[in-house]
Amino acid sequence: METFVVAGGCFWCLDAVYRVLRGVQDVVSGYTGGTTVDPTYEEVCTGTTGDAEAVAVTFDPAVIPADVILDVFFTLHDPRQLDRQGADVGTQYRSAMFFDGETQRQLFEAARDRASEYWEGGVVTTIEPLGPFYRAEEYHQDFFAKNPGQGYCLAVALPKVNKIRASYAEYVIAA
Repeated sequence: METFVVAGGCFWCLDAVYRVLRGVQDVVSGYTGGTTVDPTYEEVCTGTTGDAEAVAVTFDPAVIPADVILDVFFTLHDPRQLDRQGADVGTQYRSAMFFDGETQRQLFEAARDRASEYWEGGVVTTIEPLGPFYRAEEYHQDFFAKNPGQGYCLAVALPKVNKIRASYAEYVIAA
């Protein structure tokens, strides 16, 4: 198993998308990249902790290649938006990849380079060393599945899930 930690806007969307892919064993929503020990959602939302809303995606590379996991990341959010995704604004919504070791750093750089080829206007995704990753509160875990009728899920997360279902159909779990 391999685990990648990525951030690209609200973690509810990232969580929802990765959970529909074959080979993904676990998705944990959490906070990383900041200076506060074990921050809360409320603290992260202030933008003062330095943390990003992120997900730790654990997957089986024999079932779904690492490059696909990373290309999905660059498909499901707009990596040209600095410290925001749509209406979600702040450093906690930045586009970032948190590497654990030199091999991951190189994979992440290659993925960002691929993304730069099809995203006009310049990709601003940062590649940062992975520090402590703090699990978000339980109500954030698998939020989309637990709250399918919630407004944000319908307006923002569902279109992203549908986009990935269409773009990466060969890796989607049959419904």
